[in-house]
Amino acid sequence: MAGRFRARKAAILKLLDAPDEAYHDLSPKGSIDEPIRFLIEEINRLEGLVTTSSCSGRMSVFLEGRKRGLNGEETDKASPAGPGGKGGGTWLYISHDPAPDLEDTSKSSFASQFGLLETNGDSDEVPALDCRYIHLKFEPMILHLLTASLDDSQRVLTAALSAGFRESGAVSLNPRDGELNPMVAVRSTGYSFDAIIGYQNETGGNIALVDERYLRTLVGITNERFRINNDRIARFRTSLFEQYEPQSLSAQAISKPGWEDSETRKRRKREEGLARQRALQAANGTSTSHSDPDSCEADQMVPMLE
Repeated sequence: MAGRFRARKAAILKLLDAPDEAYHDLSPKGSIDEPIRFLIEEINRLEGLVTTSSCSGRMSVFLEGRKRGLNGEETDKASPAGPGGKGGGTWLYISHDPAPDLEDTSKSSFASQFGLLETNGDSDEVPALDCRYIHLKFEPMILHLLTASLDDSQRVLTAALSAGFRESGAVSLNPRDGELNPMVAVRSTGYSFDAIIGYQNETGGNIALVDERYLRTLVGITNERFRINNDRIARFRTSLFEQYEPQSLSAQAISKPGWEDSETRKRRKREEGLARQRALQAANGTSTSHSDPDSCEADQMVPMLE
């Protein structure tokens, strides 16, 4: 494993090993998503890989940032958007797990859970053209991995594409200082979606544009996308570790007392067979010459010399 990759991996793992209360990254939540925490730990135990960023997949309700005109000036005079949203927008709701039934929460409707004000059918209020829209979104898992070599990056891409993450790809394919460390993005946009469900009016109210029945439909679709996402993550994990099987088996040998790799088991079986043969020969009063190259005792010399 090349020196630059080794140093970068050590720095990343040191950051990830920090206590939860001390760890913080650039994501809205500021930490690794719980649904893929174990997967990331497994990947980072492989010699040629280290994760640099991740999202396990999420459902979110997002308020757009303030729009700007051609001259760059803000066109929306509403109060500034709070921190934590890309493009100056704000997440009103975010979850890395399927949405629970309303009966399991304190909310009476998804509109209230998402911070939306429901309007009756008699309202004639319509959003202005330059208003800030509110989106209900589902985004699948995305995972970035720094790899030690082109071979490692190819293994990740093979696993990703076979699992259904069809927009996966690699960058940084030109060697620097004689070392090639491709960055691989594992991702898929094929089952993401984005639906406008509301807007923010001139007084700062977040107004629903759809009724509760439609929101329930969208949430049902989102929960089904979570299931697809989890299935693809599981397939990616299986495919990746099958390609690193010899290395994974070595790790098992360390973690499981009594575990043997194929060569160790073969040697043990051979020695057990020789021991049985010697016992049989002793019982019959016969022996085999150590100088006979065709005898089993000649084979036994190899492990003795090792």
